[in-house]
Amino acid sequence: MKNLSDYLMTVAPSARIIIVVAIMLITGFLMTRITQKLKLPNVTAYIVAGILIGPFCFKMVPTEVIKGMDFLSDIALAFIAFSTGEFFKFNALKKNGIKVLVITLLESVAASVGIFVLAAVVLRLDFAFSIVLAALAATTAPASTMMTIHQTGAKGDFVDTLLQVIALDNVVGLLAYSAAISVAVASYSGEGFAVSGIFISVGKNIGVLLLGAVFGVIMNLVIGSRHTTDNRLIIAIAILLSFCGICTLVDISPLLGCMSMATLYYNLSGDEKLFKQLNYFSPPLLLLFFVRSGMNFDLKALISPSGAIGTTPLLVIGILYFVVRIVMKYGGAWLGCFLVGKQPKTRNFLGFALIPQAGVAIGLVALGARTIGGTEGEALQTIILASSVLYELVGPAAAKLSLYLSGSYSDKLEDIVSVNETTASGEKKTNLELLIERIEKIQEELPKHEINENEEAFTEAAESYYEDGLPPRIKQHFRRR
Repeated sequence: MKNLSDYLMTVAPSARIIIVVAIMLITGFLMTRITQKLKLPNVTAYIVAGILIGPFCFKMVPTEVIKGMDFLSDIALAFIAFSTGEFFKFNALKKNGIKVLVITLLESVAASVGIFVLAAVVLRLDFAFSIVLAALAATTAPASTMMTIHQTGAKGDFVDTLLQVIALDNVVGLLAYSAAISVAVASYSGEGFAVSGIFISVGKNIGVLLLGAVFGVIMNLVIGSRHTTDNRLIIAIAILLSFCGICTLVDISPLLGCMSMATLYYNLSGDEKLFKQLNYFSPPLLLLFFVRSGMNFDLKALISPSGAIGTTPLLVIGILYFVVRIVMKYGGAWLGCFLVGKQPKTRNFLGFALIPQAGVAIGLVALGARTIGGTEGEALQTIILASSVLYELVGPAAAKLSLYLSGSYSDKLEDIVSVNETTASGEKKTNLELLIERIEKIQEELPKHEINENEEAFTEAAESYYEDGLPPRIKQHFRRR
């Protein structure tokens, strides 16, 4: 009996692609219905959905189609990187730039060194494989932590430090990955290691960073308030994809360039709306990317002796990678905060919020697997995908716990809004008076809703429709208002 993937290979290519995209979107969405009940992030749902419909489980999608969609890695990584650029606020970086840089370097380097020692020294894995795996350990996923911060309304020194560390974290991770992948490619090709190769690779990424900054300036000049919402989105996506295409032509990750593009655009324009628009546009694209990543996840290789690297099963490598990275991230963050004089609450709990690892790491490992190829590339992708699922299971909970323990948010109204508990004459206010003042203060801080042209047109149409069903005398009363 033929499975669905075999049947799809018999239909027209256009129909095959359309059906596969529909299957990916539907299964990814349906899986979120389950994970939301379990309080798990959507990324976990997408990866699990990909595993289920992929060639290693129910075989609903042909392998040829999966391979033909590898461009999703480049585009998704571009959108992920662009969204993190919003957190590089020059004013904030001027105040705490050196301190944040020290913390970031220590926590990311600690994670990379810990994983390299584990892989190359303890497990005695191949040097090239170990150095790429170590570089990937430096990255942190911003999405889960950002979602937790928005949900809790957390704020303060801990949150400011955390956002800046996450933003810089992925820059350090990409530079480490650039150097590591050049070493790995030289090693697997038999050309031998050359320091010049690292400098060339890092130099290319610095060039991409500068080119991204130029694109950010161009984006600021082209996108303006004179454009409608739809046109702003069209122009932004066109510029972003153009830049991504240039990076793909020269076979360089678009991550750093997209970050610098977003950073320049945001600091020049102060435009937060564009980032929100892109966040509304990107979910289907990111869903397809993570589902496709799940389809590349070889579950059998994870538990089968034939999928081992050397004599070590991938399951053992994945579990040890998961544990060691958490320990080293926490230790590096603690040491960095201690050296720059951060308060104990930030020092003791910052590391817990750096656990998640999904978007950037999965995007980079997809590029790495394509570059390295062979069993090593597949094994690398399997380890990162397996650990990413685990990180997304525990990451959001750890981030929320760190925000609570650091005092960055509270469920108590008196902690959320502070007011004077005594009157001008020194008398103590009643609980009711304090409650009213806190509610009024919250109302003052709420952002004012600006009605756009679409909403005005909709409101007018609704009122017109409502008035048509009223008696003439009441209709006149409405018009007089």
